[in-house]
Amino acid sequence: MSPQGRGIASGHTSGGSHGWGDSHPAAAGGGTFRILHVSTGNVCRSPITERLTRHALAHRLGGIPASDLIVESAGTWGHEGAPMEANAAAVLADFGADASDFTGRELLDEHVIRADLVLTATRDHRAQVISMGHSAGLRTFTLKEFTRLVRAIDPATLPPLDDGVAERARALVRAAAALRGWLLAPSPDADEVYDPYGAPITFFRSIGDEINQALDPVVTALTGVTARR
Repeated sequence: MSPQGRGIASGHTSGGSHGWGDSHPAAAGGGTFRILHVSTGNVCRSPITERLTRHALAHRLGGIPASDLIVESAGTWGHEGAPMEANAAAVLADFGADASDFTGRELLDEHVIRADLVLTATRDHRAQVISMGHSAGLRTFTLKEFTRLVRAIDPATLPPLDDGVAERARALVRAAAALRGWLLAPSPDADEVYDPYGAPITFFRSIGDEINQALDPVVTALTGVTARR
């Protein structure tokens, strides 16, 4: 059975899985764009990133329909069926993001196949996703790596939002992939988001701030809308 998508709009779900050929949304130019966040257990970092992404997208897009964006998460050693860690939920509450009705998932082939953009917490997670195959290399980045690449992309070269968020998002991923190898990380640790599992709430909050800062330019590039202060 194909996994259910977690759309940024309430109750949004998706149907069957696709291959990377003509049936994949990115190849067909369809109206759905899936963002998959990946960490280890899918109870700390990736839930925070998933829900902060959804919160930011809804905030930026306002009344513009966003049913073509699906944001979800999974873990390479996912705690299937587990709730989000309490400290992760507390961090989301700090940002006004919704932590309700979350269920942990183990990363499956179907998740990678259907994703148009995979953002991982660490380089090891990125390597694990790419090792699964499914032509995932050009659409899989660590979160901080993608942020670094996005900052170097001229937003004027991306399709306008009038062409649809999904079309703009696909162009952004292609542009970021083209820059990889030219714009390297300043240090090996620069692309990592460290695991707060078992840590006190203060460390969770520092990780939440780190993730939120990394997401800000990504969401701005995706939507063409800067954050309201």
